[in-house]
Amino acid sequence: MAATDETVAILGVGAMGHGMAASALRAGLPTIVWDRHPEATRDLAEHGAEVAETAANAARQAGIVVTMVPDAAAVISVARDQGVLAALAPDAIWAQMSTIGLAGINDVKAMVDRERPDVTLLDAPVSGSKDPAAQGQLIIFASGPDESRRRITPLFDALGRRTVWVGAAGAGTRLKLVNNTWLALQSEAVAASMALATRLRLPTDTVVDALDGSPIVSPWQAAKLRRIADGEFSAQFALSLALKDVYLALQASVDDQLAVLACLADEWQRVVDSGLGDCDLTVVTRVLEQQGAGATSPDTERSS
Repeated sequence: MAATDETVAILGVGAMGHGMAASALRAGLPTIVWDRHPEATRDLAEHGAEVAETAANAARQAGIVVTMVPDAAAVISVARDQGVLAALAPDAIWAQMSTIGLAGINDVKAMVDRERPDVTLLDAPVSGSKDPAAQGQLIIFASGPDESRRRITPLFDALGRRTVWVGAAGAGTRLKLVNNTWLALQSEAVAASMALATRLRLPTDTVVDALDGSPIVSPWQAAKLRRIADGEFSAQFALSLALKDVYLALQASVDDQLAVLACLADEWQRVVDSGLGDCDLTVVTRVLEQQGAGATSPDTERSS
């Protein structure tokens, strides 16, 4: 059981938020959930979560409120249009854990400073996808006042295998942008290499076997290679969301010198525009293979 009985509200229970709520419940934390699609909360209710009818009602009952929604516009909408910021109790902690970029976190900070200076804002985006979220194995890039750490630690310990504290609110978002750039380039290395292998008529299984255990292949890449070999492109991390994160990194770079990342964004945008944005980001591999083979359908049989 958790070392605190402070109630946690998790607003947004999509692929990531759902796993985070499940991890909080598993740790014994009193948990309230809300999502604009109520059906997403049903199984969490069966595991002990209280389901709030509105985001404001959830926030009103919790000492710690987590937002895990797709982008900065959604965070601002939840805070302002859904009434969450006004509903927060004095001295509540708002842990903003979505990936919203520098402009987004600056807007959120300004809003809290202006409208609710009695609330503690933590900027704490996470590294990980659907499965690590459900397993409590995320990495949390936390930033905010030091005095908030004692209260938030039981929750962060439930959600992640590691919390990295990096300074004042806003630093967590900066570190997340670096993390996401690294991930995007790792993914592109897999996609381009596997597409080249197909064009060279190398069997997929041969390539996967040859790279197995190689020091140049990260565990994350190895897992993605295995899914590609199995033709499994269901979303662990949707390409559209990964592309959003790449654009946030490009916006933060200011000087437009990250040419490789910009080219990657153009390539991924074409794949999203083709209708594959809800697939895992590894679906880029399949599209690059087909382009080389002159194919047009993402369901074309892989040769092996």
